[in-house]
Amino acid sequence: MASDPKTIPQSGPLSAGADQAAALAAYGGVLTVDLDAIIANWRKLEKTAVPAECSAVIKADAYGCGAEQVSRALSKAGCRTFFVATIEEARKVRAAVPEPTIYVLGGYFQNTGEHYANINCRPVIGDLNELAEWDVFCRRSGWTGGAAVHIDTGMNRLGLTLADAQAIIPRINAGDHGITLVMSHLVSAEQLNSPLNAKQLATFRSIASEFSGVPAALANSSGIFLGAPFQFDLVRPGAALYGVNPTPEADNPMQPVVELKARIVQIRNIERGESVGYGGTWTARRPTKLAIIAVGYADGYFRAASSNDGTRGAEVIVAGKRCPIAGRISMDLIAIDITDLPPNAARRGHMVTLLGDGITVDELAHHFGTIGYEVLTSLGRRYARIYKGGDVVEPLERPAPPTGAEQPPSPPPS
Repeated sequence: MASDPKTIPQSGPLSAGADQAAALAAYGGVLTVDLDAIIANWRKLEKTAVPAECSAVIKADAYGCGAEQVSRALSKAGCRTFFVATIEEARKVRAAVPEPTIYVLGGYFQNTGEHYANINCRPVIGDLNELAEWDVFCRRSGWTGGAAVHIDTGMNRLGLTLADAQAIIPRINAGDHGITLVMSHLVSAEQLNSPLNAKQLATFRSIASEFSGVPAALANSSGIFLGAPFQFDLVRPGAALYGVNPTPEADNPMQPVVELKARIVQIRNIERGESVGYGGTWTARRPTKLAIIAVGYADGYFRAASSNDGTRGAEVIVAGKRCPIAGRISMDLIAIDITDLPPNAARRGHMVTLLGDGITVDELAHHFGTIGYEVLTSLGRRYARIYKGGDVVEPLERPAPPTGAEQPPSPPPS
């Protein structure tokens, strides 16, 4: 997905279809983000976690979906707390939503206090050195914006040790401590029967109970579905907001959010026995009709989804039917076997669906050999992007074409 897109000026609001048609002439792919689906997913998670507050994790540009657009939509829907990874991410979100609380998961570094204070956001502090540096800044500046404390209960990544957490209990009991949230992170929440869940819950419940009067948070997206004991005062869904299945052992309760389409740039026919793509790893077993589409691994469509003579790769939807990838995915292009489609069902300029219409983020993750989180955050920077819903009409956003680049001809109508 585009990380720094330019907005195309519009004379007035355009429908998603009109925006898409305008983008096709110059861009090989169109990525549509359904803000209404994100809101619906957040509300479902909120309802599941009642009476806990439901926040939203919008780090990594809202998992590639656009942190500014997503934060505005969720703020209008009633979300009051957001989590990001870095101060720079917090700065962009604060410009979009002036009121909500923003926590920065990456922690506090010396001499960064002014950055937090200037945009009124809160660090998530993960060791005693950070806490000491934060205290120095607050004492010298008079800043009272608050901070979260992260306690490690088994991830062994970030967070105070249990001994360090116990050491600051007197500070909590003394009052005026400036700690607005105590939190931890589950290791295996997506595995319902993992013994780590119960172990972490017991550990966190014990230590959080000593942070008298401080709200507590443990559950991520999957943790919400482990039940009320895991939900505490606040839950922190991330990937589930964007359509990734938080309950992989059951059906996905979330709505799909992202649709990705790519343009056919050429139709070609090959004979039985001819190979396709780099390495010649895929061989036609019959006279074959191919559609070449203008997306590749540079756009975040992983090379791991390629096919060869012994392995079937991912599929895309062409003219309403699933069609297999033929050969290796290259940097900018993918070949699709459309032999079984009716004549003229697919033509140069038509769009095919790589994500959406039944092809889920989790299905792509399976073919990519990864997880849905990485699929979303890897989608590339060369797509035209459309936002729909969210109680706001968003203009089309797309990266600027390279200077002097030759523009492809306008496609025929689909």
